[in-house]
Order: sequence, then structure tokens, then C-alpha cells
Amino acid sequence: MNTEGAGRNGTGSRSVLIVDDSESAMAALEVALLAIPGLAVLTASSGAEALRILDHSADVAAVITDLNMPRMDGYELIRRMRGDRRLSATPVVVISADTDPSTPGRVAQLGISAYFTKPFSPAEVRRKLEQILDATTQ
Repeated sequence: MNTEGAGRNGTGSRSVLIVDDSESAMAALEVALLAIPGLAVLTASSGAEALRILDHSADVAAVITDLNMPRMDGYELIRRMRGDRRLSATPVVVISADTDPSTPGRVAQLGISAYFTKPFSPAEVRRKLEQILDATTQ
């Protein structure tokens, strides 16, 4: 598992950052996303690590994040991204096991592009991400 933020499929001109403290969720997403031609996958296990990667990676086209993580949760990560002029328009997809019925509405107010509950279908997330990436490159 790639937990240090280095990319896989380094031939891609753009990348997606997966942020989740669950190794199995990250691995399933990584396998699904590497099926997208020209896409590199970066990974982080916390919001704080994700911000460090985003500070040093100019080609991150989208972020897929969990909400409940150590050190910095997904809510704070999204808030900080939206407050950063360079990252504010970056599409964010949330995948969470949170069962609170208010969660989808709370994250929608932060301007996310999509919301999936765990357990999730990696293929569905990949399809949605492809739609998001296609829309941002037109």
C-alpha cells in the first residue's frame, strides 16, 4: 500500500488523491482508479498528510476522502481546501461509514462533488470520478 503519498502509474499527467485511514478501502479504490488511462493515484491516511501532499503536488485533479480519520478529519480537510485559493475548486468526493443522517447535507454545504456510503462500490466511485474529471477538462 502506498501510504507515503508517492504516485502509482507515474505516466499520468494528472492525479487523484485518496485520503482514508483504512488500508483496505484505499487499496480497493486505488485498483479501481488505476483503470482510468493517464491517471496517477496518490494516497494519504489523514487530512494533515493530504494537505502536505496537496501543497507539493500541482497536478491533483480531485480528492477522494473519508470523513473519520485521526489527526485531521475529512471535514477539516475539505474546509481548508475550500479556504485555499489554489485548492478551492478541486473536486472532492466523500466516502464515509458515518451513519448520521445529517452527514450528506453537512458535507454538501462544503461543496463536494459526490457522496458515497461505506461499504461502497469501487466501480461506481470510478465512474463518478471519470464524469467529474471529464467535466473539469472541458
